[in-house]
Formats: sequence, structure tokens, C-alpha cells
Amino acid sequence: MPTIEDTLKISIGHRLFASVLLAILAVAAGAVYLLRQNVLAGFGDYAVGIELDRLDELSGSLARQYRKQGGWGFLPAGDGDGRRAWIARELERLQSVRDEAALSVPAAPPAPAAPEIELPEPAPAAPAAPAAPAAPAAPAAEAAPAAPVQRFTVPAPPRPPAPPLPPLPAPRVVANPATAPAAAPAADPAPATVPATLPDAVPAIGPEPGVDASLPQRITLLDADGRWLAGRKPDAIPLARRPIEVDGRTVGYLGVARSHRPSDAMALAFLDQLGASLWWILAFAVAFSALAATLLARHFRRPIQALAMGASTLAEGRFDVRLPAARSDELGELARHFNTLAQRLDSAESARRQWVADTSHELRTPLAVLRAQLEAIQDGVRSANPDTVDAMLRQVLALNKLIDELYALARADVGALDVKPERLDLWQLAAGQARAFEARLQAAGLRLDIAAPPPRAQVSADPDRMRQVLDNLLENSLRYTTAGGRVVLSAGRDEGLLRLHLDDSAPGVPDAALERLAQRFYRVDASRSRAHGGAGLGLALCRRLLEAQGGSLAFAHSPLGGLRVTIAMPLAERP
Repeated sequence: MPTIEDTLKISIGHRLFASVLLAILAVAAGAVYLLRQNVLAGFGDYAVGIELDRLDELSGSLARQYRKQGGWGFLPAGDGDGRRAWIARELERLQSVRDEAALSVPAAPPAPAAPEIELPEPAPAAPAAPAAPAAPAAPAAEAAPAAPVQRFTVPAPPRPPAPPLPPLPAPRVVANPATAPAAAPAADPAPATVPATLPDAVPAIGPEPGVDASLPQRITLLDADGRWLAGRKPDAIPLARRPIEVDGRTVGYLGVARSHRPSDAMALAFLDQLGASLWWILAFAVAFSALAATLLARHFRRPIQALAMGASTLAEGRFDVRLPAARSDELGELARHFNTLAQRLDSAESARRQWVADTSHELRTPLAVLRAQLEAIQDGVRSANPDTVDAMLRQVLALNKLIDELYALARADVGALDVKPERLDLWQLAAGQARAFEARLQAAGLRLDIAAPPPRAQVSADPDRMRQVLDNLLENSLRYTTAGGRVVLSAGRDEGLLRLHLDDSAPGVPDAALERLAQRFYRVDASRSRAHGGAGLGLALCRRLLEAQGGSLAFAHSPLGGLRVTIAMPLAERP
């Protein structure tokens, strides 16, 4: 029955999908937001510039009043609502002036009829006549008969074009009709000074102007030094300014605060269209992000699922499982490491099975011999004479040696091998052990040669363990070297190591067998078979003993035609 943890478990594919989707959405949303802010910022600058151009009439009116009054004395006194509403009132007044001027303009009279211009009608051409003598001049009193005239109508001149449309009208200021000042006459665009106080005026300027206020509520009048005079009081919102000049001298500035929403319909339509486009872009970003997250999650989920299934198969004891490792990223490297681990586990399992089989076989052989001899004595086939007892003792000693080697290997595998290193001369120790074997070698028809000693052979090692290693190696050469051969002991130094070489003559070892000589229970066929004795654990034990002391054991073909065994041990530091 599934537990609550299993029910609430979120797979790595879903987590990866959500992470990638959220990351792409965050990037897309940030890009859309920055695009919108940049467009609005640029459009805001453009809109403020347009609004400053619309204030040309107000700027001219302020300049005329400044010139007439000789300063800003025409503004209301104090810092109250009168000055704050003055800009809106001035725009209202200018609008009223424009309206009255448009009403007072008389209708244009009908265009006069085009005058008729009489032109003499050209006389028809007379036929050519021969030249006659000059006639006397006619008397002046006789007038020539009038030639017929031709009438043409000249079109009337076109009417002058209509004046341009006025700037954007300012909003009306709601005031008390009984006390509101009368509009100035249309003929004089520059009115008298506005009263300093407007006690009955209730300007409809609404709340404190801000970036979302209309144009009249965002206009500020400043003097030449940038001090506030009228309109909206400056704050943290930056102002776009245009100078007010009188006789070539800047006497003040008109400032407009930037608005988040423009004040004309075309700009509003543009922003609405931009907003709709951004929504479409955001929807496309969401769809593309979901698709990209799905593909990316699937791309990473498949090898992770294969790795999980492979690990589950490995946990079941099936070490032959392998994963595809064609990827070049970290997941591919992980798959290759998994395959290496599975291969080593497979090799370890095979070695374990072979170990059990070889151990049981090696133990069964001496036990079978002992049993046969004891049964023969029991049945009276053989008597318990010294020869029979010696034969049984040899089997017991072989069995005891096998058990000791197995025990030593087991302790080496768990790192519990008893090693007591000390400073010693390894060459002298090896030469002494070789001379101890010289009699047995000569009895087998072999000659022992010991080369010259190296200049320095001090190492840190356990002398008892090193004797055990040398005895095993010399015993191996004694058993498997053909009579009439040689056994040579030599030494050399190489990169801080002392290398002992033990060479013997034929028979040699095949190339394929060199790498397996130190494996447990491994024997080379034919010449190095069980007939020569041994269970195949000696060389494996030698390698483990040397590794426990920081050394190594290597095998190669000998120049004498047999096997070369090399012991490498680090040289001890000079005292």
C-alpha cells in the first residue's frame, strides 16, 4: 500500500520541468517588463516634448505680461491655492479669448464679381496687295473706326487659408459665477493683473497633482533661478522645461511633469496597442517556455531513469547490466562510471565463485588422500609403517599451509595483516635467503648466480614478511625451472625505488598468463601445473604482503627464457 510520502513524491522530471519553466518565464517576464518600461520612458519623453510645444501660447502670454509689469508681480500673492490654480485659470482665460475671438470675427463678404476686361478683337488678316505709294497723312480730326473687342472674365483670387487649430484646450476652472472675474476683451490678449486673492474661487484642480494628472495640473512656473512661482509645486518628479524669454533674456521656465498616461487619444491608442502586443508576446513566451521545459526535462529524465533502473537491477545481484554511455556530458560520465562499477562487481562475483570452488577443491585433494590412506590402513590393505605415516603427514602439512595462506590473504583483504616494518638492507636479506636455497637448487640441477650488490639498499620493511616473500619466489623458481637452468638474483635503483630481480630460465610463461599470475588459485597450464605442487596462492600472497609494506610485485619475461619477478620497495631516507 503506497504511503503518504510516495503519494506526495514529485519526480525529478516534474521538478526539472517546473524549474526550467519558471526560469524561462521569469526571463521572459523580465524582458517584457524592461521592454515596456523602456518604451514608456521613451514615449514619455516624446509626449512631454509635444506638451511643451503646446504651451507656446501660454509662454507668449506670460512673456507679454512680464514685459508689461516688469516682473512677476502680476501673479497672485502668497503660496496658497491661488498660485497653484493660477496656471489653470490662465489657460482658461486664453481659451475664452480664443473662443470670443472666433465668435467676433465677421463673416467673410461674398467675393466680388470678377471684372470683365475688354480686349480688342484682332482684325482678320487681309490678302497681300502690291506695294502702293505712300498716301498722305489723314487729318487728325478723323478718328479711325473702333475695332471690335473680346470680353474675358478674370477669376477671383482664392480666400486665405484658415488659421491653424489652437493648442489643446485647458480644462475649465469651476468658480463662483458671482465673483468670477470677467474675461478680458478679445482685442487685448494681455489682461490686467489678476487679483492677488481669489477668496470665492473654488478651483476644480482635484487632489495633489501627480504623474497621472492632466496637463494643466502638471504645469509649473519657475523664475530664472528655478524657484517656484505658480502651478504645481515641484517634487521628486523631474520636470521638462522650456524657457520664457523677454527681449532675449530668460526670465523663467515653464515645466511639465512627465505623465504615465499621455493626454491625447493617439498616444493612448498606441499604448493600448502596445499593451495588447505585450500580452501576445507573454502568451507566446509561456507556450514556448512550456515546450522548451518539456523537451529539456525529457532530455535529462531519460538517462536518469535508465540509471535508476540500472541501479535497481544491480541491487538485485544482476551485475551484467550496462547503460548506454554515448552522451558527452556529466550524465554520460556517470553512466560510464556505473558500467565500470558493474563490471568490477561482476568480476568480483566471478572471483568469489571461483574462490569458493578453488578453495573447496584444494581442501578436498589432501583430505581425499588422507581418507584413502586411512581407509587402506583400516581395511588392512596397507600397514601403518613410517612411509605411510610420512605420506599422511605431508598431506596434513600441505593442508595446514593452504589454511595458513588463506588466513593470511583474508587478513590482508580486511587490512588486518600483521606487519612490523623496520630499517634493513634488503639486498643482504635477499642474498642470504638465496644462499639458503642454493643447496636445494643444486640438487635440482640449477645454478644460482648472485649479482653485485647495489650501492644503497636500505628500505623500511618487515624482515619476517620479506623472508616469507623471498622463500615463496625461490620455491616457485625451484619447482618450475627445468633442470640444467639458472636462477639469477640482481638489484638496481630507479626513481627512489630499490628493485630486486629474480630471473629463471625456461620454461617461460605465455603473455596472456603474465597478468594473471598473482590471482588466487591461478596456475599456468602444462609446465606449471598442479603436478609440481602448490595451490596457486603463493604469488597472490606475495603481492599482498608487499602491498601492505608499500611495495609492489611485477612479472615479465626473463632474458634467460623463463620468468622475471621484480620486487620494488621505496628506499629509506638517509639517517
